[in-house]
Order: sequence, then structure tokens, then C-alpha cells
Amino acid sequence: MSDGTKIEWTDATWNVVNGCSVTSPGCTNCYAMKLAGTRLKNHPSRAGLTQDTKAGPVWTGEVRFNDKVLSDPLRWKRPRMIFVCAHGDLFHENVPDEWIDRVFAVMALCPQHVFQLLTKRPERMCEYLSRRKAGKPVQAPLGDGTLGYHPFNCEVLPPSNVWLGTSVEDQARADERIPHLLATPAAVRWLSCEPLLGPVDLSGLMFRDVECPNWEMEGSQPPVDPETGQQECCSSCDWTGIVGEPAIDWIVAGGESGPGARPMHPDWARALRDQCAAADVPFFFKQWGDWELSLDRERDDPDWRADYSNDYVDRGKSRWLNIEGGRGFHGDRFVVMRRVGKKAAGRLLDGRTHDAMPRRA
Repeated sequence: MSDGTKIEWTDATWNVVNGCSVTSPGCTNCYAMKLAGTRLKNHPSRAGLTQDTKAGPVWTGEVRFNDKVLSDPLRWKRPRMIFVCAHGDLFHENVPDEWIDRVFAVMALCPQHVFQLLTKRPERMCEYLSRRKAGKPVQAPLGDGTLGYHPFNCEVLPPSNVWLGTSVEDQARADERIPHLLATPAAVRWLSCEPLLGPVDLSGLMFRDVECPNWEMEGSQPPVDPETGQQECCSSCDWTGIVGEPAIDWIVAGGESGPGARPMHPDWARALRDQCAAADVPFFFKQWGDWELSLDRERDDPDWRADYSNDYVDRGKSRWLNIEGGRGFHGDRFVVMRRVGKKAAGRLLDGRTHDAMPRRA
């Protein structure tokens, strides 16, 4: 348990399960994987969870339960936002249900805290919670055995102080993971779009389907606005408002930091910000990562009069990102990023911070 953390959107981390597997592009530069294979490689909670490769430490797929920290939240009286399993995935395929039961039992006994749970395996999370909600209460052992067993009431699952989220680094992962998240019983659902490695369009994924009461009179479902992805009321109804409501309660976005960090196009973050604003969903911009915006031609040289042919050349030091003949990340938009490090790059998006959080359920 770490009371205090540099992660901007939480207060503490609770590493009750450690270890994982590389499952998608967002895992390539995983800080927890690198840490487990370097500074913490001899620590009992991390030893043997990674193997050395030419690319550095890589998860082996082994996972480990840390009994010593399981009951820590029970002893914390001051309310905290707690990030669950920052160095692992609670819903990893090698994590048995009994471990998950114990974690949820502790969270249910700590209504003063908010637990922020994040997974790259939302299909397992959905299956587990759906099955536990429909099943009988389980007896989950707490701590090292001195605190006894807690009858975990599955009928009220999940607790309202548990926020369930999934990681989405690009459109492919959004299309794959978000539907599982939306099918999961949850008081609060959220997305971590970090590291953001590509544009993410949440049209059709941001809103729940809410049927218009008169849609059958039209012979089809209410039409969908192509710009917002929201269903609009049918012509048989006097009300012309939106009939959908947000299905995602919070979105965190950020660029990658650390060795080998990949740059984030500013428009990717802006698009998520704007989609959140349109849907009235809280948006939190965590960081730029190691790269900052050095030149946006549409902003800095809208008349295209300057000559950049000899500027922003990467001379082998990886300081500048010189992208394919100055064409930028995509199309004809000329955007150049400069590697300056996380601290220097900061977390201002178009001159302002975005720290919105969901209201506690």
C-alpha cells in the first residue's frame, strides 16, 4: 500500500495483486513492468514476475497475491481515492476468483474510500461481477487470517464506492473493450486513455441505448445523429431532445512518459475533451508525457509562409519528432512534437488544466 502517489487522479495505490502479461500496444512501455524487473526485482512481492529480454524486463504472466496489504484500507479512517492494483490486473486470467472475492470484500467494508479499479480485461470483469451478482454470498477471508471472514453479499454487487474502468489506448481497443465495460454492473464506469496512441471516436460507445416510447410507430429505432452518435426523438413524439444518456461516467487521457515514450498527437486529446464536453462527461487530462507540442502550423503559421525544410530535424538524439517530410501525424496537418520530459511538458491542454471527476455514486 502506498499512501501518497504521483498519479494525478488518485491519492494512494493498493498493490494487492502484482504481475501481469503484455496484452496490447499500451503495455509496451509499462512502468510497473520495468520497475518489477529493475529496482524491485529482488522484492518478495515482485521477484520472478518478469524476465529479461533485449527490450528490457517483460512480464512472465505469473501473478502474486500480497496478503500483507489486503487489510490496509480497513485501517485508514481518512477518506482516500485508492487505485487498485497499479502494478497488476485484478482480472488477469491467472488471478483466481477467490482473490477477487477478498479484494471486493475489503472494498465493501470501506465506504469512506473510493476504489478506482482499472483493467485491460473487461470481459473477465463483466463475467465475474455478473456471476457473483446472481450467485450466493461468499465467505471471503480478510488480511492474514486475524480478521476472520466477511460474508460478501453478491446481491448488492458492486459497492457504490467502487469505480470500474478499462484501459483504451486506440480505436481498436475502444471497440473491443468498452462494450464489455458497459455490460458490467457498476456504479461508476470510466476509461483510462493513457498512453493515448491514436485517435478514439466514442460515437456509439458513449451513450446507453434508451428507447423512445413511440419508436414502434415509426417502424424503426430513433435515428442517430451522425455527428454526436446520440439517438434523437422520433417524429411521432412531441419531445425533440436526446433520448440517450451517458454510459461512461469519467474519462482520463494522457500521453506516455519514460524511456521509449511515444508522442501523443494534440488532436487526439482535444477530440476526447470535446466529446466529453458534448456529452457532459467529466474529463481529466493527466499529462502530455515526455513530448510537448513544439509547432502547430495551423496555429503558429496559418498562412503557410514559413520554410521548415531544415528545422526540426532528428539528428539521432530523438529530441525532435520529424514526421514523414513534415506532414505531421496524419494528412496535411503539420504538427511537430519535442521531447522535453514529463515535468517540462506538464499537463496543460490548450492553456488550461482539466481535473474533472465524477460525482460519487
